[in-house]
Amino acid sequence: FQASRAASLLPQLLLRRRPASAGAFALLARPASSASGGLPPLTTEIHPGIKRGAFSQLTDADVSAFEAIVGGDHVIKDADEVLSYNIDWLRICRGQGQLVLRPKTTEEVSAIVRHCNKRRLAVVPQGGNTGLVGGSVPLFDEIVISTSRMNSLLSIDPVSGVLVAEAGCVLEQLDREAASQGLMMPLDLGAKGSCQIGGNLATNAGGLRLLRYGSLRGTTLGLEAVLPTGQVLDCLTTLRKDNTGYDIKQLLIGSEGTLGIITKAAILCPARPKSVQLAFLGLDSFQAVLDTYRLARRSLGEILSAFEFIDSESMRAVKQNLGLSCPLGEHSFYVLAETSGSNETHDREKLDGFIESVMSMDGCATDGTVAQDAGQFAHLWSLRERIVESLLVDGYEYKYDVSLPLADIYRLVEHMRTRLDGRVIRTAGYGHLGDGNLHLNFTTPKFDAKVLELIEPHVFDWVRDRRGSVSAEHGLGLKKSQYIRHSKADFAVRVMAEVKRLLDPNGIMNPYKSIWIIWPLM
Repeated sequence: FQASRAASLLPQLLLRRRPASAGAFALLARPASSASGGLPPLTTEIHPGIKRGAFSQLTDADVSAFEAIVGGDHVIKDADEVLSYNIDWLRICRGQGQLVLRPKTTEEVSAIVRHCNKRRLAVVPQGGNTGLVGGSVPLFDEIVISTSRMNSLLSIDPVSGVLVAEAGCVLEQLDREAASQGLMMPLDLGAKGSCQIGGNLATNAGGLRLLRYGSLRGTTLGLEAVLPTGQVLDCLTTLRKDNTGYDIKQLLIGSEGTLGIITKAAILCPARPKSVQLAFLGLDSFQAVLDTYRLARRSLGEILSAFEFIDSESMRAVKQNLGLSCPLGEHSFYVLAETSGSNETHDREKLDGFIESVMSMDGCATDGTVAQDAGQFAHLWSLRERIVESLLVDGYEYKYDVSLPLADIYRLVEHMRTRLDGRVIRTAGYGHLGDGNLHLNFTTPKFDAKVLELIEPHVFDWVRDRRGSVSAEHGLGLKKSQYIRHSKADFAVRVMAEVKRLLDPNGIMNPYKSIWIIWPLM
């Protein structure tokens, strides 16, 4: 083990792992979709079975009505400008939207949606557009409602830890504001420099800290949202305890914009840790990864904030395609184990004890290092956070986000590697081991329909047969909507359909996504 002790890192630097300007998720910095660098194919060409719903066509009168609501400068009609809103970050979905609206207030969103519902015009809510399942871009000619101008931080209470913000606030910026009050956002993503809190909530994003701080369902105290009829749902409480009636906000969290547009949120922020340590380990089997995780839970207990694994193929991608350096030699697997606490001496002793145990245990880690300063901390995390970016350099990426029992997680990667042998550039697996979340990825020089046929529905069937979830944290979006019954019972799905029908009687809100497969086409 490389001799070192984890240094105490400045809290305001610790959790800002990469500046937004260099972020892999910046919209204009996305890698090309293919070796030729051209536009991705229209989504309707890849999914020809999806037919346009019986929605109205946009007219000049509609555009004039929208200009009266948000102002002409915030109605985007130019085809070149609209194009970026039509393409997802992975560059595997391209819609045919013709209009983007950029409201500033909840009242403007309400007026827009009320008009669209009356006219039966389909809409797509869009935040930072960093989603990975095609849920935030149009399929046909839906109107995009961007929340990017709704970016005000409304309040932070340093005593209760409650932050209230508009939906368009970028996650990293909120984290900086929270830091000024000794707090932190409970969510951390590789896309934090671009993603918006409204989109995070709409997809119930999980991220890297769920192991320690839980999901957004637990840390969100209140929401304000505009429903598909244009009505404003005000559940923006900042109370930690409110046991009156149904918890309606939970319907909006994870609904992927199909039940309404989140406009404001109240988030409970934990205290910012005073001491954060990061160990990076090399291991030679997935069983060793599991054994190391079990030991980490036992040794690090309440200060364990993240436990991520990376396989050798993922590591090769970030080294070969992005030129990043790995401080350890070649291993089958790598682990990032992060601790967050309030007492540096206590945390160091616990981490040292864990490292001593894991290095002395047969079949566990064989190599490792500990971050010594903020620069090393950021670099080690970049090896994990930039994997998606590195895989896109290969050409076309088929990306899957599933939950499985821990014993089955890497078996799926090995199974698919054998199944696709010789047909893909690489099969790579990594993810959040602490919550059973696998990110499974395949790459080819360009989109290959035959490769897709070998992957789908086989991957989803494999996950279903082991009682896993076809979507761990990215949602269903467009790509997985037809597989909802792989993870949910029929009656549960019917209940979802009834909720959708109640709140969105005209079906205008983000059609063709999430539960559209169970929604009767109009």
